[in-house]
Amino acid sequence: MNARLTRNNLVLLAIVAALLIAPLGMRSYSLNVVSTWAVMSVAAIGLNVTLGFAGQVSMAQGAFVGIGAYTVGILTAMEWPFLPCLAVAILLCLALGWIVGYPALRVRSHYLVFVTLAFTTLAYLVFRNEEWLTGGTNGIPDIPRPEMFGISFESDLAYCYFCLLNLAWVSAAVMWLVNSPWGLAFLALRENPVKAQALGVDTRRYTLVAFALGSALGGIAGTLYAPLVAYIDDNAFTLNLSLNLMLMVMVGGSGRLIGPYLGALVVVVLPELLRIAGDYYLMGYGALIVLLMIFCPSGLAGLPETLRARRGATP
Repeated sequence: MNARLTRNNLVLLAIVAALLIAPLGMRSYSLNVVSTWAVMSVAAIGLNVTLGFAGQVSMAQGAFVGIGAYTVGILTAMEWPFLPCLAVAILLCLALGWIVGYPALRVRSHYLVFVTLAFTTLAYLVFRNEEWLTGGTNGIPDIPRPEMFGISFESDLAYCYFCLLNLAWVSAAVMWLVNSPWGLAFLALRENPVKAQALGVDTRRYTLVAFALGSALGGIAGTLYAPLVAYIDDNAFTLNLSLNLMLMVMVGGSGRLIGPYLGALVVVVLPELLRIAGDYYLMGYGALIVLLMIFCPSGLAGLPETLRARRGATP
């Protein structure tokens, strides 16, 4: 066990070192790709809390990313500092996520998918039509990058590190959550809600908490996304974003801590690498996703276990 922990710690240190050193030699385009990967990883981690650990299907994560983005866009236009914008986005998404979680107390499976889809549609209509608040189809331009404690994150390199720093604290918080009694309650809720309730788990409360926490992490991702692109409109937060976040969780490995990072690599970074194939890159990308799900249905994080199982089954 100690050898395994030591190996895992060494791998973690190597990943952290790579993320700290690699941006130093990157150009603006590559820095923006890494920043986008970090932002989408935060959003996927939130969905992994709701879906992967608590077993509650949600297609509303993209809407919460949009809510966080519009919150920071609207409030910075009123000259609010970034930290109060972040706090408002977290509280707003927590409250809305708690409300969206109520249907999960009564419906399951594909019925819950339709409920969360309805919320995504509602959020999109608000983003698009409420011009007095969101700018409508014109969106919100000139969203500044934050400056905190006398440190400016205006440059691409500085903002890339800012996104990575936020990814780090979100990852640490979720790791603590998963290994706490709350995480055990989430796993019990995912595996068998009836048995969990019989064992004294308040399934009602933990269902609502799972939705609220996952939604809040989506809001955090939105507050990072808006300054990254400096301009937001309704087209950025359609159902397609929720589908991509779901793909990140499933391809990376649902219910695994490392899954969202791997899934974000596949969905965000891989298409950029495949652009050298020209017009055929979408075909190649789609084929790779299909092959991944066929040969590794538990996601990339479960690939070692899948390979070991197949070796053990080989006569």
